Amino acid sequence: MIVCIAEKPSVARDIARIIGANSSHEGYMEGNGFQVTWTFGHLCTLKEPHDYTPMWRSWSLSSLPMIPERFGIKLIDDAGIKKQFAIIEGLMQKAERIVNCGDAGQEGELIQRWVMQKAGAKCPVSRLWISSMTDEAIREGFQNLKDQADYQPLYLAGLSRAIGDWLLGMNCTRLYTLRYGQNRQVLSIGRVQTPTLALIVNRQKEIDNFKPEPYWVLATVYRDTTFTATKGKFTKKEEGEEAFKTIEGKPFTVTKIEKKEGKEQPPQLYDLTSLQVDCNRKFGFSAEMTLNLIQSLYEKKYTTYPRVDTQYLSDDIYPKCPQTLNGLYQTKFAGVPVYAEFIKPIGGKALKKTKRVFDTSKVTDHHAIIPTGVIPQNLSDLEQKVFDLVARRFIGVFLPDCKFSTTTVLGEVTSTPSPTSNTRETSIEFKVTGKEILDPGWRVVREKTQKQEEDDAHQSSGDDDEKKQDDEERTLPTFVKGESGDHKPTLTEKMTTPPPYYNEASLLRAMETAGKFVEDETLRAAMKENGIGRPSSRASIIETLFKRHYIRRERKRLVATPTGIELIDLIREELLKSCELTGIWEKKLRDIEHQQYDAQQFINELKQQVSEIIRDVMQDPTNRRITITPDEQQKKGKKKPKGGDTQ
Repeated sequence: MIVCIAEKPSVARDIARIIGANSSHEGYMEGNGFQVTWTFGHLCTLKEPHDYTPMWRSWSLSSLPMIPERFGIKLIDDAGIKKQFAIIEGLMQKAERIVNCGDAGQEGELIQRWVMQKAGAKCPVSRLWISSMTDEAIREGFQNLKDQADYQPLYLAGLSRAIGDWLLGMNCTRLYTLRYGQNRQVLSIGRVQTPTLALIVNRQKEIDNFKPEPYWVLATVYRDTTFTATKGKFTKKEEGEEAFKTIEGKPFTVTKIEKKEGKEQPPQLYDLTSLQVDCNRKFGFSAEMTLNLIQSLYEKKYTTYPRVDTQYLSDDIYPKCPQTLNGLYQTKFAGVPVYAEFIKPIGGKALKKTKRVFDTSKVTDHHAIIPTGVIPQNLSDLEQKVFDLVARRFIGVFLPDCKFSTTTVLGEVTSTPSPTSNTRETSIEFKVTGKEILDPGWRVVREKTQKQEEDDAHQSSGDDDEKKQDDEERTLPTFVKGESGDHKPTLTEKMTTPPPYYNEASLLRAMETAGKFVEDETLRAAMKENGIGRPSSRASIIETLFKRHYIRRERKRLVATPTGIELIDLIREELLKSCELTGIWEKKLRDIEHQQYDAQQFINELKQQVSEIIRDVMQDPTNRRITITPDEQQKKGKKKPKGGDTQ
């Protein structure tokens, strides 16, 4: 009998239906030579400190560092999990072959490998590796099962991540709690969590310490068009007033008109982070909410595997794209064919194929998030919003570039001195730029939802500091070089502004690029390897910071609490809070996955680093402590976690 093990009961039912295992039993399905069973996500976890030695049960500085000679796994202490595991174990002990049908990613590999290890499975193991849950994808996957050995590097990367998080989290959480927590509050430290908190705290300090300074902007209105002085800002009011006097009452003359035509390529397809960013900006969804919604769409077969960090498709997907577009062509919401008018112009023609979309070298395990072509039914309002973004982004990459014309108009006001004056002739230059869409191209898929997106963003945001995307292009009147006339100059006082608070969208981008602000798509993609956390884990890291009461939401802003700020201030070890160093760890984990770095070396380095952190903190001669208000203590309680913190 061949035993297939999936990550969820719903996934197992789909697989069982396709392969003919239609007889239901407690904890599994059977038929056609197959038994299909399931986990509930993680059934096993790394052992806790006290599982290695009773000495590590109590929290004490003398027991640190806790470094087991060999790491082990155990079942999670839950009656339902133990019951299901007993069924899995019985099936695996008798199996002639096992098919690992876990989620096709690092975490899915780890979940199922641990279960097989715990169950003592001895038979050969195959791997089902698919990027969508459509019936066709499942059938193709079973026709092309892989050898589990092919995914050993993926497992080693996941195992190294779990052990690394255990070493740092368990040891440093106990260390900081005992050393600085006054024995009244657990101070949670994590390999990804702490640098992420440091990002928020450091930005908040920039804002708190910011001293606004005044500056003055000289502008003038000519033919109902506002021109701004090219000289820039005046830092002294007197200088601005002098310039104002120079041009007041003098004619404005157009000196140069420059027109340039340009093209704008469609945005790249979605990876998980860019989808989370857009959903936060447009709809106010949290990163976790977006992940849950796109995961639901994946499990319902409407979109492909979501936990990805690439925005490319492999070349073998290209022949399947017409079929996917056909499914979108037939898709209706509330009886309206929402995508038909966009797809009609490209239907029946060879689809555009560019390296910006199709590049096998940029795809490892999975490609970008796209629709599957299965016509969606009975979506919730929130699921429909997410599906709509994915669908429009997919359609857009096959549409023509947007063509536009940029017009720059320069003008000047010249002050001619009187013959008796000692002053020289002075000119002040002004400039205005306008953009006119000549052919919207791919933008048609965005224009239809623009008002809805703006309304949703406005309702969900309420954040005065967040700049709204304004896609309405400004078209200038027709100017003629040499024309001249009256104008109305203005001198406006403004104040310099601090950097904005992080929201979930900007924090996700900062995590993706190890804290560096990168707007350029190509450069950002190059920095992904050194980002902090995996795309699939960033949402849970942000939620962990909320649960620990280290950050809170103020409308869309993410604000560090006093405890969060104090914790970062306490940590002097750059290793614990540096985004760049954590990004280097992430790069090593990716290299393990790609067989370019040794897993044991990664663990050994981390053991040494943890030992050095403990030594340095133990030698701290100061009497630093976290201050706890009664309200905070009541919120958190005095209960310590079982072993520490590994997130």
